[in-house]
Amino acid sequence: MLNLRKSVIKTCQRFLKTGILALLLFTLSVGLSGAWWNFDGDQPTRESRLPQGDPITDGKALLRYALPIENEPVRKIQRSLEDIAARLRGKRWTSVRSDIASASRLLSSSKSKLLASVPEAQKAEAETIINQLDQDISEIREVAEVKDGEQVLEKRAEMLKLVGQLEQLMVKEFPFEVTSDYGNLPYLKGRATIEMETEKGPLTMVVDGYSAPITAGNFVDLVQRGFYDGLDFIRSEESYVLQAGDPPGPDVGFIDPKTEEYRNIPLEILVKGDKEPIYSFTLEEIGRFREQPVLPFSAYGTVAMARPEAENDGGSSQFFFFLFQPELTPAGLNLLDGRYTVFGYVVDGKNVLEKLGQGDKIISAKVVAGLENLVEPEA
Repeated sequence: MLNLRKSVIKTCQRFLKTGILALLLFTLSVGLSGAWWNFDGDQPTRESRLPQGDPITDGKALLRYALPIENEPVRKIQRSLEDIAARLRGKRWTSVRSDIASASRLLSSSKSKLLASVPEAQKAEAETIINQLDQDISEIREVAEVKDGEQVLEKRAEMLKLVGQLEQLMVKEFPFEVTSDYGNLPYLKGRATIEMETEKGPLTMVVDGYSAPITAGNFVDLVQRGFYDGLDFIRSEESYVLQAGDPPGPDVGFIDPKTEEYRNIPLEILVKGDKEPIYSFTLEEIGRFREQPVLPFSAYGTVAMARPEAENDGGSSQFFFFLFQPELTPAGLNLLDGRYTVFGYVVDGKNVLEKLGQGDKIISAKVVAGLENLVEPEA
């Protein structure tokens, strides 16, 4: 009876914790704004595959699906490889081998279709990647036969990295024209990789200009300026959010030295199936709250722009990492989706995020790839 009573109490405590977290998340717009003010026709569409009951919780996978490409064979290869992880958790080795066989068949039967989506100048590089994937298929099949789960996951990660590189080669041009309404702001025509050194260790994030060019461009511009070097994390809540970007002094955002004015960044959300982002409105405000952003809040280490509660276009320099809580992300939907701009994901160093808290410092941040994609505003 005592053990049963303890079990009931633990179960109630778990549901209470989940309920409290859900309430916190529901009111995040107020909380983030408070922390922000430091009170204590033919263009490709993004797939962003988030089927009901099966949300993607890996930032790297979300970034792959967010690329503006249309090539079904490479997407099928990607899905087959991604599905292996779930099969391994259930120790379903027959299904693992089936996924590997599916990827192998697609590679051998669809090589011409894979290359057809790659510009001529990059076809040689694409062929090299495809040949390496062929070799890796043989290796992952061997370790799957002896049921070496660790080696399967390692080889799978290597192959998915190659698939991502192949998909990147398929992007022929930037998929839309960035609106001239924000011509005074920098924007990112592509992607960039940021390395951030903190007191608890390094983080690597990829920011996505294909989905949020103005927000990503602003962030890359500020990183390049050294704006974040030495700044503290101003807010931290376990399983919730980690926020930074508030400069010292009375200002709560970036003051452009050229204009001596506060730089406002608009709310920017690309919805799955749309050709270009929606600006200045939450999805709820325009009656599209059931639709899914290409970059959702479903991965631990989601990178998003903070803003005042009542000002959709009030963002500037402050950003936050979403500390993913599975109970709060049912079936690929999240209470934050469509309310804040997601512009990237942490792809390495998630263990560091778990250690960081309020008062910890960003030692430095630098752009290590993709700086050539930054477009500065005309003087």
